[in-house]
Amino acid sequence: MPTYRDEAVVLRTQGLGEADRIVTLFGKEHGRIRAVGRGVRRTSSKFGARLEPFTVVDLQCYEGRSLDTVTQAVTLATYGSGIAEDYDAYAAANAMVETVERLVDEGDAAPQQYFLLIGGLRALSRGDHAVRLTLDSYLLRAFALAGWRPALEQCARCEEAGPHPFFSPSLGGALCARHAPPGSARVEPETLRHLAALLAGDWEVAEATDAGEQRRASAVVAAYVQFHLERHLRSLDVLEGERERQWIAAASAVRPSPRPASTTTEDRTT
Repeated sequence: MPTYRDEAVVLRTQGLGEADRIVTLFGKEHGRIRAVGRGVRRTSSKFGARLEPFTVVDLQCYEGRSLDTVTQAVTLATYGSGIAEDYDAYAAANAMVETVERLVDEGDAAPQQYFLLIGGLRALSRGDHAVRLTLDSYLLRAFALAGWRPALEQCARCEEAGPHPFFSPSLGGALCARHAPPGSARVEPETLRHLAALLAGDWEVAEATDAGEQRRASAVVAAYVQFHLERHLRSLDVLEGERERQWIAAASAVRPSPRPASTTTEDRTT
């Protein structure tokens, strides 16, 4: 059977039988990979400890019909131990890997997404920034790479320069008063500036933002992610407060109003 080699990060693992383990990885060149680690749960395994979540490995596999098989794994970086020391960081890391699993198909190369994920996990393990800032920045950038870059500094419908008072995940971001559907969630200019800083990696501005605005911005990010993934990230539940969950529910429920049917000549003359 053909073999291949790739640099990959372990996303999650799942027990298989008494000694084996199914490992889901994200490879720089092969995208999402599902492979079996034979005997890795035994204490005598040569590379079982190298296939733990949030570990970066130099991986060698041979291809199978439904699952590949890991034949070699050499550790390049370990972020799991640093992340596991902080419960919020662990939840954020799981939200990251859950996101990339949804955004990247099996076998599809996405090197930009790969390096973004590695950078996010590294920042969490080292505590470079507040956990939620790191996660929100990662999510905004990941969706931008996937083609869903939110409009933050102009109206998503008419492109009029902002800041604008409304936000709709279904319409692509900030909206002016003329184009916001009824029931659209309101958003403050400071919140949009904070989101723009996170998207651009301007940490000086992002970290100087008021804590309340940071929480509101996190709710905007969560609503945007939830709409485009068509599901809620379970790992975000432990990081959100009740007020943020209410905002997310309100923002995610808004859909564009249907366009009125065109008026005929007869309608205009009656």
